[in-house]
Amino acid sequence: MKEMENKAENEGTDARIYEVGYILMSTIPEENISAIYSNLKELVNSLGGEIVSDEMPRMIPLAYTMVKVVQNIRHKFDTGYFGWIKFSMDPEKVLDLKKKIELDTNIVRSLILKTVKENTVAAKRFVRGDITRRKTFSAKKEGENETEQPINKEEIDKEIDALVTV
Repeated sequence: MKEMENKAENEGTDARIYEVGYILMSTIPEENISAIYSNLKELVNSLGGEIVSDEMPRMIPLAYTMVKVVQNIRHKFDTGYFGWIKFSMDPEKVLDLKKKIELDTNIVRSLILKTVKENTVAAKRFVRGDITRRKTFSAKKEGENETEQPINKEEIDKEIDALVTV
């Protein structure tokens, strides 16, 4: 990767870091996913891009039903193979990449973002214990008298009436 940075500095190119996220159709057989994934990486390389990192597409449930029209037939998808590729590329060639990705009939949806080279994946937080057994905290201070007092309905009604009539 350092070679790529030095190469970009020496040539004077204004390569920027981008990330393309994409969803492949769920109707694609699983054994064909790696070939499509390789084709996308080759597409990035063919346009002068340098891959920084990537993730193999995996099946996920979609947040909502997506529609893709292929050969005048409307296909609806509730699941899809989600993958991403982070790469360095000249900004002038990103539009060509976007057009070629949009022409791919295997891709339901894609998005190209400008990003940074560093890993930006959020770390998962560890929660100890069972969520249902968490302690509940009250507004009472330590040492406060915790004896229960009987509820006086007349006083509560008077306070409510005073609040309502204001």
